[in-house]
Amino acid sequence: MFEFDHPTVLFYNSLSRRLDATTWNEPIRVDYGERLIHLLSTICPERILNAKETQASTWVYVVGDISYFSILLFLLGILNECYSGSYKSSLLFSWLSSQKIRRETVLMADNEDDDSQQRVNEGDYVVLKRGDIYKAVQIQKKKKTVFEKQWFFLDNAVGELYGTTFEVVSGGTLQPRKPKHVEHAADAKEAGTDNRHILDDGKSQKLTRDDIETLKEQGLKGQEIVQQLIENSTTFRDKTEFAQEKYIKKKKKKYENSVMVLRPSCRILAMMYHGREPGKICHLRYDTLAQMLTLGNIHAGSKVLVFETCAGLVLGAVMERMGGYGSVVQMYPGGGPVRAGVESFGFPPHFNETLHEFPIQHVNALLAGTLDTDAKDIDESPDAEDQNMETNSSENSAAEKEAQEREKRREIRCVVLQGQEKKVRMEEKRKKLAAAAVLLQGRNADGLVIASRFHPCPVLLGLIKFLAPSRPFVVYSQYKEPLIECYTKLREQGGAVSLRLTDSWIRHYQVLPNRTHPVLLMSGGGGYLLSGTTVTTDTPKVNTEPTSVEEPAAKRVKLEEETE
Repeated sequence: MFEFDHPTVLFYNSLSRRLDATTWNEPIRVDYGERLIHLLSTICPERILNAKETQASTWVYVVGDISYFSILLFLLGILNECYSGSYKSSLLFSWLSSQKIRRETVLMADNEDDDSQQRVNEGDYVVLKRGDIYKAVQIQKKKKTVFEKQWFFLDNAVGELYGTTFEVVSGGTLQPRKPKHVEHAADAKEAGTDNRHILDDGKSQKLTRDDIETLKEQGLKGQEIVQQLIENSTTFRDKTEFAQEKYIKKKKKKYENSVMVLRPSCRILAMMYHGREPGKICHLRYDTLAQMLTLGNIHAGSKVLVFETCAGLVLGAVMERMGGYGSVVQMYPGGGPVRAGVESFGFPPHFNETLHEFPIQHVNALLAGTLDTDAKDIDESPDAEDQNMETNSSENSAAEKEAQEREKRREIRCVVLQGQEKKVRMEEKRKKLAAAAVLLQGRNADGLVIASRFHPCPVLLGLIKFLAPSRPFVVYSQYKEPLIECYTKLREQGGAVSLRLTDSWIRHYQVLPNRTHPVLLMSGGGGYLLSGTTVTTDTPKVNTEPTSVEEPAAKRVKLEEETE
């Protein structure tokens, strides 16, 4: 199946996880070693010369071509970076098809467990993408989904791979788009050299709106409609090559009904919120969020305190980085925590076991040791209210009496059920409060992340007391003045070093042949970050001797002179 003109032998040691070859100067990346051997054993087992197992390690000898191994490594890198569906990935899978290797085989070899994790399942939370527009939805069969003024059903997305692009056909049905070869439009089409003589008078297009609607009713796809628009344009051939590509891109965006299904991630959801509703996340940009996770040293197995009013985006990002290991305590204002963004991540159930909640208004009581987390019985029986209900039975007939009695019993049952449900909710809330209080009482948290619309100074000064020494904290604010106040307070009271106040700025570039330049519209600012590290402070010695209640000498002498 493969031709090996220049034989190369791979040596893989499972103990040291080192993969070397006789003709390569540098060893392959460690995280690719085991996966490459598994991939090779899946698609070309005849090239495995020897696999010797010992008590300590396993040696695998594979013969092959250096270029072939390089392509496989590049393929693993593409899969690892989730660039499925891109131009480079399509070239690689085209090469695999020529070698009679199925794409699903490579994906299953890349993921040793099961490819079901790479496929969309019913009930999963996914992100729909069209151009630069994102929307988070849950896969539910026979449920109409509205996205960019278009409705469709997500039933056909179940079982497909994440990153698949679908076309919306008649009836709101999704149909996977078939992979197409890269078109070189510039080689096949005529193009002008100057656009100055082209007049935009609105008469260059022969097709009217009714004609386009007729084409849609006939079942023509978006690509076919775009081709009709190109053929019926009198000025398309006179446009420059760049103007033609811009025209095609604009028409495809308008008439091609395509949507891509992506797996939710911190970056994608941050881009979604920042593009659609930035006010809900305090205008927190995704690059600033990445800096917060880095400055806060968020990792698996740590105990992190999070106070945010960003619809749960920051909380979900912290949970994603921790991977379901450790503890996350959400400090929330108001009556309950907001976790809309966390649900969009679609975490497994065991992630919720690491999540705790604690109301911010009880922090002072917890620090003072006066917080009461013991369960108390709440008597919400409606007996007293029922005894005060007045009825004028003497003026009503027997039928009306019976109807009133039935209505009365129904109301009593509703009140009793509501009281019982409220008791259960209060009991669960107290249990969560007690569990979070136990975590906080140790004052040994590993990190603190704050991103809210409230003034951060009192929140930071209160929550920083729960951190252990030599632990990082990071505070986000859309404006720098509140963080300057926090910086000043921390310098005055001590207990923090390496204080840094930074602002975030990012610039997007369009990278195309002969058209590389910054994007015309971009974000003006990404907010400000205050970061630092906690340290222990020298507490002053406390005088244990009994203090004298006698007045100071100078004041006593002055009083004696006045009495004389």
